[in-house]
Amino acid sequence: MSKRRYDSLRRVAQAQETRAEIARAARRLFVAQGWAATTVRAVAEEAKVSVPTVYAAYGDKAGLVRAVADAADISADPMATLAELEDASASPERQLAAMAAYDRRLFERSGDVIALVREAGRTEPALAAAYDEGRRGGDDTRTQVFSSWPDGTLRPGLDVRSAVDIYAALCNIDVYTTLTTERSWPPARVEQWWTETLARELLAG
Repeated sequence: MSKRRYDSLRRVAQAQETRAEIARAARRLFVAQGWAATTVRAVAEEAKVSVPTVYAAYGDKAGLVRAVADAADISADPMATLAELEDASASPERQLAAMAAYDRRLFERSGDVIALVREAGRTEPALAAAYDEGRRGGDDTRTQVFSSWPDGTLRPGLDVRSAVDIYAALCNIDVYTTLTTERSWPPARVEQWWTETLARELLAG
Protein backbone atom coordinates (compact mmCIF):
# COMPACT_ATOMS: atom_id res chain seq x y z
CA MET A 1 0.00 0.00 0.00
CA SER A 2 2.79 2.42 0.86
CA LYS A 3 4.54 1.72 -2.42
CA ARG A 4 1.37 2.42 -4.42
CA ARG A 5 0.77 5.60 -2.44
CA TYR A 6 4.31 6.82 -3.11
CA ASP A 7 4.04 5.90 -6.79
CA SER A 8 0.86 7.96 -7.06
CA LEU A 9 2.52 10.93 -5.40
CA ARG A 10 5.47 10.57 -7.75
CA ARG A 11 3.18 10.62 -10.79
CA VAL A 12 1.44 13.76 -9.53
CA ALA A 13 4.78 15.46 -8.87
CA GLN A 14 6.10 14.49 -12.29
CA ALA A 15 2.95 15.78 -14.00
CA GLN A 16 3.20 19.07 -12.12
CA GLU A 17 6.85 19.44 -13.06
CA THR A 18 6.03 18.70 -16.70
CA ARG A 19 3.33 21.40 -16.68
CA ALA A 20 5.72 23.83 -15.02
CA GLU A 21 8.45 23.13 -17.57
CA ILE A 22 6.00 23.63 -20.43
CA ALA A 23 4.92 26.95 -18.91
CA ARG A 24 8.55 28.04 -18.47
CA ALA A 25 9.32 27.11 -22.09
CA ALA A 26 6.25 28.98 -23.29
CA ARG A 27 7.25 32.08 -21.37
CA ARG A 28 10.76 32.03 -22.84
CA LEU A 29 9.46 31.72 -26.38
CA PHE A 30 6.54 34.12 -26.07
CA VAL A 31 8.79 36.83 -24.64
CA ALA A 32 11.61 36.21 -27.13
CA GLN A 33 9.55 35.68 -30.28
CA GLY A 34 6.13 37.17 -29.56
CA TRP A 35 2.69 35.61 -29.56
CA ALA A 36 2.19 35.23 -33.31
CA ALA A 37 5.56 33.61 -34.05
CA THR A 38 5.38 31.02 -31.27
CA THR A 39 3.75 27.68 -32.10
CA VAL A 40 2.64 24.86 -29.84
CA ARG A 41 5.19 22.63 -31.58
CA ALA A 42 7.98 25.09 -30.79
CA VAL A 43 6.93 25.13 -27.13
CA ALA A 44 6.92 21.33 -27.08
CA GLU A 45 10.42 21.22 -28.55
CA GLU A 46 11.67 23.84 -26.09
CA ALA A 47 10.18 21.89 -23.17
CA LYS A 48 11.40 18.55 -24.59
CA VAL A 49 7.95 17.00 -24.56
CA SER A 50 5.55 15.85 -27.27
CA VAL A 51 2.99 18.13 -28.89
CA PRO A 52 0.10 16.00 -27.51
CA THR A 53 1.56 16.49 -24.01
CA VAL A 54 1.32 20.26 -24.42
CA TYR A 55 -2.28 20.03 -25.60
CA ALA A 56 -3.14 17.66 -22.76
CA ALA A 57 -1.62 20.05 -20.22
CA TYR A 58 -2.99 23.39 -21.45
CA GLY A 59 -5.39 22.83 -24.32
CA ASP A 60 -4.06 25.30 -26.88
CA LYS A 61 -1.75 28.29 -27.32
CA ALA A 62 -4.17 30.64 -25.57
CA GLY A 63 -4.24 28.20 -22.65
CA LEU A 64 -0.46 28.38 -22.50
CA VAL A 65 -0.53 32.16 -22.21
CA ARG A 66 -3.17 31.99 -19.49
CA ALA A 67 -0.98 29.52 -17.60
CA VAL A 68 2.01 31.84 -17.90
CA ALA A 69 -0.14 34.74 -16.67
CA ASP A 70 -1.37 32.71 -13.68
CA ALA A 71 2.23 31.87 -12.80
CA ALA A 72 3.03 35.58 -12.95
CA ASP A 73 0.38 36.33 -10.32
CA ILE A 74 1.67 33.56 -8.07
CA SER A 75 5.23 34.85 -8.37
CA ALA A 76 4.14 38.15 -6.81
CA ASP A 77 3.05 36.32 -3.62
CA PRO A 78 -0.59 37.45 -3.38
CA MET A 79 -1.10 35.53 -0.12
CA ALA A 80 1.45 37.72 1.64
CA THR A 81 -0.40 40.81 0.43
CA LEU A 82 -3.74 39.34 1.52
CA ALA A 83 -2.38 38.71 5.01
CA GLU A 84 -1.31 42.35 5.28
CA LEU A 85 -4.63 43.66 3.97
CA GLU A 86 -6.62 41.50 6.40
CA ASP A 87 -4.51 42.45 9.42
CA ALA A 88 -6.95 44.24 11.71
CA SER A 89 -4.19 46.53 12.96
CA ALA A 90 -3.16 47.67 9.46
CA SER A 91 -3.74 51.36 8.84
CA PRO A 92 -4.86 52.67 5.42
CA GLU A 93 -1.28 53.80 4.85
CA ARG A 94 -0.03 50.29 5.51
CA GLN A 95 -2.62 48.76 3.24
CA LEU A 96 -1.66 51.12 0.42
CA ALA A 97 1.98 50.20 0.99
CA ALA A 98 1.11 46.49 0.80
CA MET A 99 -0.73 46.95 -2.49
CA ALA A 100 2.09 49.02 -3.95
CA ALA A 101 4.59 46.35 -2.89
CA TYR A 102 2.52 43.67 -4.61
CA ASP A 103 2.38 45.67 -7.84
CA ARG A 104 6.13 46.25 -7.69
CA ARG A 105 6.76 42.49 -7.27
CA LEU A 106 4.33 41.65 -10.07
CA PHE A 107 5.82 44.08 -12.57
CA GLU A 108 9.41 43.39 -11.55
CA ARG A 109 9.07 39.62 -11.91
CA SER A 110 6.47 39.35 -14.66
CA GLY A 111 6.08 42.65 -16.46
CA ASP A 112 7.12 40.98 -19.70
CA VAL A 113 4.25 38.50 -19.35
CA ILE A 114 1.70 41.24 -18.67
CA ALA A 115 2.86 43.11 -21.77
CA LEU A 116 2.68 39.86 -23.74
CA VAL A 117 -0.90 39.09 -22.69
CA ARG A 118 -2.00 42.64 -23.47
CA GLU A 119 -0.35 42.59 -26.90
CA ALA A 120 -1.65 39.11 -27.77
CA GLY A 121 -5.11 40.23 -26.71
CA ARG A 122 -5.22 42.60 -29.68
CA THR A 123 -5.79 39.60 -31.96
CA GLU A 124 -6.89 36.86 -29.54
CA PRO A 125 -10.25 37.54 -27.85
CA ALA A 126 -9.67 34.95 -25.12
CA LEU A 127 -6.49 36.70 -24.04
CA ALA A 128 -8.10 40.12 -24.22
CA ALA A 129 -10.73 38.75 -21.87
CA ALA A 130 -8.04 37.33 -19.57
CA TYR A 131 -6.25 40.70 -19.47
CA ASP A 132 -9.50 42.52 -18.69
CA GLU A 133 -10.34 39.95 -16.01
CA GLY A 134 -7.00 40.57 -14.31
CA ARG A 135 -7.52 44.32 -14.44
CA ARG A 136 -11.03 44.04 -13.03
CA GLY A 137 -9.75 41.74 -10.29
CA GLY A 138 -7.28 44.39 -9.20
CA ASP A 139 -9.99 47.04 -9.24
CA ASP A 140 -12.30 44.81 -7.18
CA THR A 141 -9.63 44.31 -4.52
CA ARG A 142 -8.99 48.05 -4.26
CA THR A 143 -12.70 48.75 -4.11
CA GLN A 144 -13.09 46.32 -1.22
CA VAL A 145 -10.13 47.80 0.65
CA PHE A 146 -11.12 51.43 0.15
CA SER A 147 -14.76 50.70 1.01
CA SER A 148 -13.69 49.12 4.30
CA TRP A 149 -12.13 52.34 5.55
CA PRO A 150 -14.05 54.54 8.00
CA ASP A 151 -15.81 57.61 6.66
CA GLY A 152 -13.42 60.52 6.33
CA THR A 153 -10.40 58.37 5.45
CA LEU A 154 -10.39 59.34 1.78
CA ARG A 155 -9.43 62.87 0.78
CA PRO A 156 -12.42 65.26 0.91
CA GLY A 157 -14.42 65.13 -2.31
CA LEU A 158 -12.96 61.77 -3.34
CA ASP A 159 -15.25 58.74 -3.63
CA VAL A 160 -14.19 55.10 -3.76
CA ARG A 161 -14.54 54.75 -7.52
CA SER A 162 -12.38 57.81 -8.17
CA ALA A 163 -9.81 56.53 -5.68
CA VAL A 164 -9.63 53.24 -7.58
CA ASP A 165 -9.16 55.17 -10.84
CA ILE A 166 -6.32 57.23 -9.37
CA TYR A 167 -4.62 54.11 -8.06
CA ALA A 168 -4.84 52.51 -11.51
CA ALA A 169 -3.44 55.62 -13.17
CA LEU A 170 -0.39 55.57 -10.89
CA CYS A 171 0.36 51.88 -10.35
CA ASN A 172 0.41 50.23 -13.75
CA ILE A 173 2.87 48.44 -16.01
CA ASP A 174 3.40 51.46 -18.27
CA VAL A 175 4.40 53.79 -15.43
CA TYR A 176 6.62 51.08 -13.95
CA THR A 177 8.33 50.44 -17.29
CA THR A 178 8.85 54.14 -17.99
CA LEU A 179 10.47 54.74 -14.61
CA THR A 180 12.64 51.61 -14.49
CA THR A 181 13.62 51.38 -18.16
CA GLU A 182 13.62 54.93 -19.49
CA ARG A 183 14.44 56.74 -16.23
CA SER A 184 16.63 54.06 -14.63
CA TRP A 185 14.78 54.01 -11.32
CA PRO A 186 15.41 50.89 -9.23
CA PRO A 187 12.17 49.01 -8.44
CA ALA A 188 12.43 49.88 -4.75
CA ARG A 189 12.34 53.58 -5.60
CA VAL A 190 9.21 53.08 -7.69
CA GLU A 191 7.53 51.27 -4.80
CA GLN A 192 8.47 54.02 -2.35
CA TRP A 193 7.19 56.73 -4.70
CA TRP A 194 3.95 54.85 -5.26
CA THR A 195 3.43 54.41 -1.52
CA GLU A 196 4.04 58.09 -0.76
CA THR A 197 2.04 59.37 -3.71
CA LEU A 198 -0.94 57.10 -3.07
CA ALA A 199 -1.12 58.26 0.54
CA ARG A 200 -0.90 61.91 -0.53
CA GLU A 201 -3.46 61.59 -3.32
CA LEU A 202 -6.00 59.34 -1.64
CA LEU A 203 -5.96 59.95 2.10
CA ALA A 204 -7.31 62.88 4.09
CA GLY A 205 -4.78 64.92 5.97
